[in-house]
Amino acid sequence: MIENPSAIDIGEIMKMLPHRYPFLLVDRVLECTPYETIKAIKNVTINEPFFTGHFPGKPVMPGVLLLEAMAQATGLLAFLSNETLSATTKMYYLVGVDKARFRRTVGPGDQVMLTAKLQRCIRGIYKFEAAALVDGSEVASAEFMTTAMEGRA
Repeated sequence: MIENPSAIDIGEIMKMLPHRYPFLLVDRVLECTPYETIKAIKNVTINEPFFTGHFPGKPVMPGVLLLEAMAQATGLLAFLSNETLSATTKMYYLVGVDKARFRRTVGPGDQVMLTAKLQRCIRGIYKFEAAALVDGSEVASAEFMTTAMEGRA
């Protein structure tokens, strides 16, 4: 599938995740060790569609979109661990979010480093610990649970 899981560009990401603009929130995978960890980036620009309303004059990336970006990183780790693509009949769906915390705002010009670590996989339920960092400081974190399901929604 992916020859070098440590250098994955947007073209390869789009083969794994079903998300598309404006909801694809991972721009590049920098490092990945299947069944262990992933490190990816989201470049935040003033052109993001949510900035026109959140908030005019003080653009802030919504916290739920930071959670979604982290969830997409966990999905990529699951896809890379199992060597599957979203074009197959299997899709990874988010089934739980716990311990979500937001520490500071994210705005235009920030590069968000998304990290995720697989904590365990029991009966097809993956549990991940994830964080979002800007300039080395954690801006958000959460635990995610995903599972593979047949077919698309």
